[in-house]
Amino acid sequence: MQNTELSKLLSYALRHRPEELGLTLTAQGWVPVSNLLAALQARDASITLARLQVVVASNDKKRFAFSEDGQLIRASQGHSVAVELDLPLQVPPEILYHGTATRFLAAILEQGLRPGNRQHVHLSSDRPTAEAVGRRHGKPVVLLVKAGELHRAGGQFFRSANGVWLTAAVPVPYLVAEPGPVEAV
Repeated sequence: MQNTELSKLLSYALRHRPEELGLTLTAQGWVPVSNLLAALQARDASITLARLQVVVASNDKKRFAFSEDGQLIRASQGHSVAVELDLPLQVPPEILYHGTATRFLAAILEQGLRPGNRQHVHLSSDRPTAEAVGRRHGKPVVLLVKAGELHRAGGQFFRSANGVWLTAAVPVPYLVAEPGPVEAV
């Protein structure tokens, strides 16, 4: 199993379907590293603690985090299973960004941003990251989110360990579609 495949399997197990590897997440999304390693090694004996640490450390999106003592691991955000990440409420910057595909734009501008099968809407603090996210889903478009205004109106924001901003939803009045298409790189 290549490191990219291992990273995808970690995402699947720690964000969406832990039971398929025989894992049980805590209410905060943690699983003992020893349990995860045993489940992974049952699929591929080459997966060691050292390799797991490399995959976690080298993940470009920093999707995973170890507990301070290194005994537990969890996904930083993006869960479709119910977890409480215990992230403190934070005051967001005035503007955040959301990248999506152009085929979703009309529905978003009609209904706002909703978490879908995840627990939160994911927002970026910079446009290039949002563009990259949108590109993963098709022809990208970037939406500006009036996060400061939404926060002052009662919207709650959290920031995950990897810097992704999270909120329950973004109503239409707090969205602005940037003019013109985003060109693929």
